[in-house]
Amino acid sequence: MPTPAPIPVPTPDRQPPSALSSWTAGAHTAPVAGTPTTHPTYRKGSGPGVVVVHEVPGLTQGVIDFGQELVDAGYTVVLPHLFGSAGRPFSAQDVARTLPRLCVSSEFTVLATDVTTPVAEWLRSLARELHAELGGPGVGALGMCFTGGFALAMMVEETTVAPVLCQPSAPFAIGAKRSADLNLSPADRAAVARRAASGCSVLGLRYADDRAVGTRFDTLSALIGEAFIRVDLPGKGHSTVTEHRSQVAVDAVLQFFAQRLRST
Repeated sequence: MPTPAPIPVPTPDRQPPSALSSWTAGAHTAPVAGTPTTHPTYRKGSGPGVVVVHEVPGLTQGVIDFGQELVDAGYTVVLPHLFGSAGRPFSAQDVARTLPRLCVSSEFTVLATDVTTPVAEWLRSLARELHAELGGPGVGALGMCFTGGFALAMMVEETTVAPVLCQPSAPFAIGAKRSADLNLSPADRAAVARRAASGCSVLGLRYADDRAVGTRFDTLSALIGEAFIRVDLPGKGHSTVTEHRSQVAVDAVLQFFAQRLRST
């Protein structure tokens, strides 16, 4: 069986897309499954650090706008650009172009269960670097849609103290086992449980009738109990803080970050 090809990696723009012109363009290099990998990053703001991992199809205008809300609330926000385009409005056409590439990428898991997405190693490194620079209790991490569970994988590292899962949808919710899977290896699941038991809470946001999330919120509740702060919004929307933005969801994120990231 042929080895999956790595997804084409976006390279840092000499000039950021217009939607990111006020953000500072950079890059971060760290291993992914043992291979040094570089992804572009965009940074803005001051205060505690927050890593916002974009959804499919890429670093869309909606993700950038949400990042700006966090900047305005007093956070240093880093937007890694992992796949797809940057600075474009969300479109179904871009989703159709991006998904096939994700399905054959060696950096991400789409259908496999009981495994941690390989790019989590890179994201943990980014969080460590940000925390080493900014100090404080740690950094926040927010994933959404396909990357929703990535924030949970980042929680394995103690530098991530405020993980937020927005409508986590990987592995794709096909069948009961995949629907319940947290996109974590058994070892990482155990690490998440230990960190939750020691006081690290997890915030999860979803629309109650969003089938893409499957039953993984129930799995997470069973794993870490009251440490999982679950917000089920009414309706059939999907993107809780971007395309189907809910003020309830955004307020919950801001409150969670304030509680976890602001030193007393």
